[in-house]
This record gives sequence, structure tokens and C-alpha cells, in this order.
Amino acid sequence: MKRLMLDGPGALRWEDCPEPTLDAPDQALVRPIAVATCDLDPAVLQGHFPLPGPYPFGHEGIAEVIAVGEGVRTVTPGDRVVVPFQISCGVCAPCLRGRTGNCTAHTRMSSYGLGLMGGLEWGGLWADLALIPHADAMLVPLPAGIDPVAVASASDNIPDAYRAVAPQLSADPGAEVLILGGSAATSIGLYAAGLAVALGASRTVYLDTDPERLEIAAELGAESIEGDSTTRVGRFLITVEAAGGATALRAAINATAGDGWCTSVSVQAQDVPLPLLGMYSRCCTFHTGRAHVRPAIPHVLDLVATGRFDPSVVTTRTVPFEDSLDALLEAPRKLVAVR
Repeated sequence: MKRLMLDGPGALRWEDCPEPTLDAPDQALVRPIAVATCDLDPAVLQGHFPLPGPYPFGHEGIAEVIAVGEGVRTVTPGDRVVVPFQISCGVCAPCLRGRTGNCTAHTRMSSYGLGLMGGLEWGGLWADLALIPHADAMLVPLPAGIDPVAVASASDNIPDAYRAVAPQLSADPGAEVLILGGSAATSIGLYAAGLAVALGASRTVYLDTDPERLEIAAELGAESIEGDSTTRVGRFLITVEAAGGATALRAAINATAGDGWCTSVSVQAQDVPLPLLGMYSRCCTFHTGRAHVRPAIPHVLDLVATGRFDPSVVTTRTVPFEDSLDALLEAPRKLVAVR
């Protein structure tokens, strides 16, 4: 079979490799049919994020089940499924608590398509086949009527955005939400804006300097305001930092209202001093870290299936699978390759 390999910034190649095989009863083989770029991928391809190759590429996608082990009960060959990017067993203590990104059955941060950071043994989803080690725990069947292309990022980026707004809007229905968009997380902030609108935020403000992203946010129902992360637009009970960098992080925290909640979905490469006195004074809660995506995926799919949220608006380019390499090197904001 063929798989896409990343050798380093600007260096991709197709590689012939042996097909994976089932060797345990809880496993499944899947064929990716709609694979998307994560927000981290363009940064890696452009050399802005240190994730050295070579490694099998791709960790967001929808797949068709090809074969299952004798112990698999929830999916059958022919089913279309979301493949969570994180490897999770479903039965360890963190998995049972919904903390699937910290599964203790495997090495910490085990995932598809993230090189040494996620473990090379899992391969990538930009491939003809992928092995799912815990099919019943990991795979989420795609509801009828949902276009795989629309939800290709349901493996990672869309659930990442969901965790930044959904729990808080559940605790404070109708709260106002501010999202600081920017180059570091080009799609997660947009998904967060659309999800906040879908989940009933009384006001959803998307702040960014990029005209294309501002237009997409407006199409998703948000109030788009042009400005950098330091532009003051008020204080909000829920804030999402999706711009990257110390300035944006502190700006998001400073824009969080009393008893509010600020979530950073960016990867901060350096230590950032926080405005702790202001956070203490306002009883501000701050959260950062990897999203535990598996528990959020069914909720995201339900919002799409019921017409409340359309993630396809965020996709900026769709190409045939065989054209993936050239399209990836052009680094579009959100690329989906389709079989």
C-alpha cells in the first residue's frame, strides 16, 4: 500500500509499505476516504513547529471499515467512521473518565500522524489503510446524511473547539463568547465560533485581522470584528485563545469576565507569564492542554446532523486524494483530500 511521509519542512513523498494486518480480536482495518489537515500541519510543513521527520503523515479523517476482529461489536465492514487521532483503549481509568488523550494502556500522547510526539508505530491517516487497535472504543459511526468531507476534522480540530465552549455554555447558558483568531490555529477558532452560535451563546465575537477568516466567522453566525488580539471589545464570560503567542494569551485572559473561563487551544512553545493577580481578583479559570477528543465526537456529529452547525464552511480547499502532496505543499488553511 501507499502512505504519505513527511521528511521535513516542505518535504513530502509517497512511500510503498506493507499493509497492516489484524492481530487482535478488538482491532479493525479502515480505509481513509476524507482526510483533513490539522492546524498543526501547515506549521510543520512550513518549519514553524519542530516536528522532525520522517514520519507517516495525517491524523484527521473519515474512513470506511474494511475488516474487523472477531471481538468487535460496534462497527462492521462498509461502515463509515470518524477515526479519533488519539489512541485510546476505552477501559483504563482515564478513558472511563473521558480523558481519552491520557490513556494509560499506551505510551503517553500516542496518536496517528504526529511523528515521535505521537509514536511512529501508529502510522498516519494519509494512507491506503490504517489499523485501529481498539475499534469499539475508538471508532464513531458516521450518521446517515453527513458528508464525510464536512466532518473530516471531527478527529481533532472540531472536538478541540467544542471543548473550549460547550462545557462552559452548558454551565452558563446564553453566555457571551469571545474568540481570538489568528495564524497559529486557523480553523479551531472558527469552529469554536460556529459551535458557540450553535450552542446558544447570546453573543459570539470573533476577533482577527485576516479578512478571509473574518468572512468565514460571519458566515458561521458570529460577530466578526477586525483587530489584533489586543483590541478591546469588552469582557466575556467565555474566551478562547486561538491566535498563538504570549500577547494573545494574556489578552484573552484579560478579556475574561468575573467568574469566567478562558481556554487556550494553541500550542505555546515558550513559557508565558500570566496576569495572575487579575485572574485571582476576577476568579478567572484558565485551561490549556490537549483536547480529549473521543467523548466529544458524538456531540459534534449530532450538531451537524441536526443542521445546527456546518463545519464545511471552514474548509478552504478540497482535492482528490492523489493530488494531496502538491496541495499540502501549498499550505491552504483547511485542506480535505477525498477518495
